[in-house]
Amino acid sequence: MGVKPAIGRKPNKNPPFFSHEFVIQNHADIVSCVVMVFLVGLMVQSTSPIASLFIGLHHNVSGVEPSRENPKGEPFFYEAGWKDACAVFFYSLVCIVMHAILQEYFLDKISKKFHLSKSRLSALNESGQLVVFQLMTLLWGGDAILREGFIFNISNLWDGYPNHPMSFLLKLWWVVQAAYWLHSIPELYFQRVKKDEWAGRIRQALIAFTFLVLAYSFKFQRVGVSLVVLHSLAEFVTHSYRLNTILRGERDDYLDKFLSVVNGVVFVSVRLCSLVLGVLTFYFGLAGAAPLLLRVAALSALVSFQVYLMFNFITEAIKQRQESRQQAQSKPKKEKKEKPKKEKVKKVHNEESDLPEVDQNTNKTLRARAAARAK
Repeated sequence: MGVKPAIGRKPNKNPPFFSHEFVIQNHADIVSCVVMVFLVGLMVQSTSPIASLFIGLHHNVSGVEPSRENPKGEPFFYEAGWKDACAVFFYSLVCIVMHAILQEYFLDKISKKFHLSKSRLSALNESGQLVVFQLMTLLWGGDAILREGFIFNISNLWDGYPNHPMSFLLKLWWVVQAAYWLHSIPELYFQRVKKDEWAGRIRQALIAFTFLVLAYSFKFQRVGVSLVVLHSLAEFVTHSYRLNTILRGERDDYLDKFLSVVNGVVFVSVRLCSLVLGVLTFYFGLAGAAPLLLRVAALSALVSFQVYLMFNFITEAIKQRQESRQQAQSKPKKEKKEKPKKEKVKKVHNEESDLPEVDQNTNKTLRARAAARAK
């Protein structure tokens, strides 16, 4: 005989260890343990050099190690190097943990409250994560631009190239950016994303990761952070508009129309500003400082990417207008067919109800006699 579970307790449905379901359900805890191993290793003297290779930032060009005090009181500056790959790996693990926290404590509660379908739930999870990430990118990158003085003196984007040392916060911003897009690929498995959506999301992650690596490696960090901040502004507005559409359903209100207009204006403005900034930097600013082939390749890639985004935006806008027109044309036809039937029933009912009771009884007897004669 099998042992019955106690009253009030559910039977144990935990998946077996090392199975796919077990890894998916507990991936945040597993990754957190790996992160803790690196942190504990940083405290042990024998493993501290290896752990610091993943946790800390390296390639300091200030002449003083970050672990020591700077006698001059000046900030530390860094350059790009191969050790940054180790930091990207570690912070990608941190991004997986933060992704799980945001998903469990915010997005899952929102989805339960609104009772969304599977397609809307997938869109909510994607846009919800990207809204938070793009807002962080916008604020953090915008603060770095203000601190470096790029917005007030645009020539700082190319002056002194290729000797462009980065501050601690700016280098950490680049590392976190690369780590986020790297972590988004295994998240497709952890979040049970449908396989037909994998191709589009992997392509998006690889394009963003490739742009970051190329701009970082060829020492275009200053113009790169400016372009990424502009792009994050457009993406933040786009996903905010998408979230509003997902949560409000098919209802068309003034807020939806307002966000649609703002989304279009910001998207087009960002594309134009990115092109202008790219031409000023790669065509005029870096003339003589960087090789011609490198400048042409960078500008061509930037222009192609902006044209690609603009083409997709126009195509999606045309598709949405066609769908809205079809819905608008199908609604009046249904109303015209239903109205005459309702009016006839109302007229017959009103004519009989206006007569007195004696006349109503007379009409009933006449109808009964007519039916009997017909038989």
